Amino acid sequence: MATEPIRNILLITADQWRGECLSALNHPCVQTPHLDALIADSVVFENHYSVCAPCGPARASLLTGMYLQNHRSCRNGTPLDERHTNIALETQKAGYDPVLFGYTDTSRDPRTTDPGLLTRYLYEGVLPGFKPECLLLDDLGPWIKDLESRGYAIPASHRDIYHPVSDYPGSENHGRSFPPPIYNADASMTAFLTREVISYLSRQSQNWFAHVSYLRPHPPFVAPEPYNSMYRAADVPAPVRAATAADEADGHPWLACALDDLGDWFDPWMQSELGKIGYDADVRQVRATYYGLITKVDHYIGRLIAHLKKTGTYDTTLIIFTSDHGELLGDHWLFGKRGYFDEGYRIPLIVRDPRPAAAAARGRTVSAFTESVDIMPTLLDGLGSDIPRQCDGRSLLAFCHGDTPEDWRTEVHWEYDFRDVTDKRIEDKLGITMDQCTLNVIRDKTHKYVHFNGLPPLFFDLRTDPHNLINLARDPAHGGQMLGYVQKLLSWRMQNDERTLSGMKLTPNGVAERF
Repeated sequence: MATEPIRNILLITADQWRGECLSALNHPCVQTPHLDALIADSVVFENHYSVCAPCGPARASLLTGMYLQNHRSCRNGTPLDERHTNIALETQKAGYDPVLFGYTDTSRDPRTTDPGLLTRYLYEGVLPGFKPECLLLDDLGPWIKDLESRGYAIPASHRDIYHPVSDYPGSENHGRSFPPPIYNADASMTAFLTREVISYLSRQSQNWFAHVSYLRPHPPFVAPEPYNSMYRAADVPAPVRAATAADEADGHPWLACALDDLGDWFDPWMQSELGKIGYDADVRQVRATYYGLITKVDHYIGRLIAHLKKTGTYDTTLIIFTSDHGELLGDHWLFGKRGYFDEGYRIPLIVRDPRPAAAAARGRTVSAFTESVDIMPTLLDGLGSDIPRQCDGRSLLAFCHGDTPEDWRTEVHWEYDFRDVTDKRIEDKLGITMDQCTLNVIRDKTHKYVHFNGLPPLFFDLRTDPHNLINLARDPAHGGQMLGYVQKLLSWRMQNDERTLSGMKLTPNGVAERF
């Protein structure tokens, strides 16, 4: 790798951003002009996947470089073992003081954390090593104060700030997510957080590491003007799904539960309206509003990049833009981030290495499979720091310098744990235990295999069935081919067992170690 120093680090994550939703990747309607400009000056990875969902587990993997099977923070609220190092602690060793704008959704280890802190933050704790400069949790505190300073009337429940305005002109011809909230775009949380970041960066004279975690386009799906009407519901791509929700549910017992009252619904009204007149119009409008939220985030990322250029720090800053996971957005009659469908796991990734050695590769699109566990090794590699043995991912900087490693992965993997420690209904309905509430996916360019613990498997031929509607696991003619994927998945699990101390041996001459 290049030896020139990287002075600054800007790690931007959006929440729930589908991987295809960049106009530079030829999305049919969504516009992201500022990220497109960054892509032209960076490397974009078009087959990048989160290795797990939902938010807490996905961010644990991104920020520790570990697969879910190793860090085991499997649900929002599942503690992350304090023994694991992470991207903030490792960059501290390199002399940085990592700061956080937004959130990391880290459920802290109750064995080592003050009980009062656990009660205060629950699953919204801060990853050890990060200093919160502007912490935005469910109470929305700092943003609410900013809205109050602008003269907005704040509802008693802060979450109600998202409620759409009543009697909005033209609403009768649109789905329910069309009306905007009471605040305008420049008063939105996205705008507020961007101003906070720029204010902080304006005060820095030494090397800095800023992790900027935007909530949007995460629900609730309500967008301020003009983004609420930027995309017409009639123009957005239709959801990909079986003919009816019942037909979809026939695909697998877990899917039937997800389409029932068991699962991670983003908003109860979508589940309650399933199959009713007007449901499809609502789905189309949600998709249009979601795209509007994406374009809004893109606008404010543009302001952030413009600040870097104005202050002369753009060419000394390693910039990474990605998301924690995707969003089903009505595909397969589902919303949220769960299960085995690509839409919930394929996410954007843009990496700009500012050094001259990366200049020739700027504008490159990489089609190789990459995973969210690659982010921490990439960042540490850019700093010239050692990559901890706990990391399951690999640095992507070779791609940023125009190369393609010969031994790069040919498949992508993800895990989904659907247990609920406080609710046994899904276990009872499926006849499985809490520790069997899990699935693993291996997916390459042609096939996808899904392994459930205690439930039937799924096998799809992506060449003829890109939307995972025809389960070939039921067809004996595909048994031999499916077995090959079962073996590859098992080998991947074995290869990536937790390894922190497994490369050490105690000898009479001291500790022998091999990486």
